[in-house]
Amino acid sequence: MKEKLKIDIVSDVVCPWCTIGYKRLEKAISELGIEDQIDIEWQPFELNPNMPAEGQNVIEHITEKYGSTLEQQKASQQHMIDAGDELGFKFDYFDEMRMVNTFDAHILLDYAKDFNKQTELKMQLTKAFFSDRKDVSKKEVLKEALLEVGLNADEALAKLDNDEACLEVRNKQNYWKNLGVNSVPTIVFNRKSAVTGAQPVDTFKQVLSELIAEQKSM
Repeated sequence: MKEKLKIDIVSDVVCPWCTIGYKRLEKAISELGIEDQIDIEWQPFELNPNMPAEGQNVIEHITEKYGSTLEQQKASQQHMIDAGDELGFKFDYFDEMRMVNTFDAHILLDYAKDFNKQTELKMQLTKAFFSDRKDVSKKEVLKEALLEVGLNADEALAKLDNDEACLEVRNKQNYWKNLGVNSVPTIVFNRKSAVTGAQPVDTFKQVLSELIAEQKSM
């Protein structure tokens, strides 16, 4: 049995480029017809680890963090909306949108891995945040997403108060940070090579084709 190509995607639930990057990667995989040769694992990264429970208005937050003007932000949002449209994903930006804490979401994504539901849950949470105007730091929103993908919500939510589960996610975050990952998405192939950012579909196709060919010749 040939080894699958292992892809780690270091990303955050509230990162628009992570969604666009994954959707382009997914399209590349599907166009190459190699779905059965790929094993994807999502790795935790918090864009805002110190985000308080009440969150922060997105516009204020981006201004504070990156110094972007309102015009720049609006242009950037439009760019993401267009990129999302091309990939069948809806970004619904609105004035009261808030950046929120995503640590709990990462714990649940770690839980979902054991059931091969990680990608499904990740997309559900991203959709909740970007398309459905929902706060993905809230337990009821997390519960809804878990049920939506067919996971045991009570068992999963119990992990949020489990020190071991929290530590596991912290350790994973530190592991990737120590490897030098400081921007997302970072997409790592076989833990050997990586690309950062939402690359075009063709770039992903090229990288994937080379890696699959390499694997076949091993």
